[in-house]
Amino acid sequence: MWKLSNSKTRFEGLATSLLGAVSFLFLSAVIASCGTANEQHTMHNPSASELVGNPKYPAICYGGYRGLSRSEQPTLAQLKEDLRILHAMGIRFVRTYNVQLPHAGNVVKAIRELKEEDVGFEMYVMLGAWIDCAGAWTDGPNHNEQDFEANQSEIERAVALTKEYPDIIKVVAVGNEAMVHWAASYFVAPNVVLQWVNHLQALKVDGTLPADLWITSSDNFASWGGGGSEYHNEDLEALIRAVDYVSMHTYPFHDTHYNPVFWSTDTVQDAAIGETASNGNDRIELAMERALAYSQNQYAQVVKYVHGIDDTKSVHIGETGWASVSDGFYGPEGSRAADEYKQALFYRGMREWTQSNGISCFYFEAFDEPWKSAANPTDSENHFGLFKADGEAKYALWPLVSEGVFEGLTRNGHSITSSYAGQREMLDRHVLHPAH
Repeated sequence: MWKLSNSKTRFEGLATSLLGAVSFLFLSAVIASCGTANEQHTMHNPSASELVGNPKYPAICYGGYRGLSRSEQPTLAQLKEDLRILHAMGIRFVRTYNVQLPHAGNVVKAIRELKEEDVGFEMYVMLGAWIDCAGAWTDGPNHNEQDFEANQSEIERAVALTKEYPDIIKVVAVGNEAMVHWAASYFVAPNVVLQWVNHLQALKVDGTLPADLWITSSDNFASWGGGGSEYHNEDLEALIRAVDYVSMHTYPFHDTHYNPVFWSTDTVQDAAIGETASNGNDRIELAMERALAYSQNQYAQVVKYVHGIDDTKSVHIGETGWASVSDGFYGPEGSRAADEYKQALFYRGMREWTQSNGISCFYFEAFDEPWKSAANPTDSENHFGLFKADGEAKYALWPLVSEGVFEGLTRNGHSITSSYAGQREMLDRHVLHPAH
């Protein structure tokens, strides 16, 4: 348990900074969406090149699942409920993950209906198409072969949906962490992803798909050449040349356990800010600054590798995030990384950095999804959302709740309120200090 002591003034300063950062994101989106009816109309169909990297279109990863299984598909009404909430907080670009289930198609349908109901509603989609190896999710996956039939069907569904909603679907991502080797249940070699990227690019050339649609693959930073040399090969180089841009993932949260050298207390830095670093919020702030720098370094590594192959390709962030709860590797008996305070600092830092540097960041994620680890409610995978499953806004979004941004909006019948009843003292009791 953790209590606020002589760091209270610094904590309040951080809260004020967080308020300013989140408010700026919201106000920027509002200003961008204002104007005459004619101006709004022209904004409703930008190309991918106008969206990706544009700070007027903040992005987020979105799954609308509320139950303990994906068989409980969210209804169209529930998806609209969520999309209104995201629109109110300034989000204009959402990422989905597969088209095997109705979810992604219904998200796009919900956006179209919301646009028809309200000319001021603006939202675009990065549509994910899932890619598997042969024997994926069995005891004997064959990473040297792809599940061609399943992958072909998935790509065909993505093509059909994009043709139906070209004004909404602006990016198609072939695979999600489909090449990184620790995705042991399903990963494939880069040549598999390359095959489907080339297929989609050819459909753009022959007019089947819009010429201004962008094609990418969304994968771990190492898979894009930013890690070890085991990923560096001619097929990856060809893939970099084939995509319209690179979508990379970076997760310092997970590496507080798997590669914790950056996370442990930096005594040199701590000494520089005085004795309060030993037991106050200063130490947490320093740890989160190192976490942000860790992601920035991974981004720089990918940019260096990609630009060594094709310097015309931009690099953006397809996923990054920070969980607010963990009973395992990241909790009180682990790296002590998971809580709402650290999540808020990471969210603020990532938004400030990416927005100011023309980097699209599909932050992971909008809402907690309890199905991800249904057997263990306190598993970190269930708690990456900026909102809880019942619609409570976590600490990162408290400023927007205070400003009334979500007034009149609900999720599952619940008004959008602040977690911990908006009481910072209650939140403080759950903040974990990183171990020395």
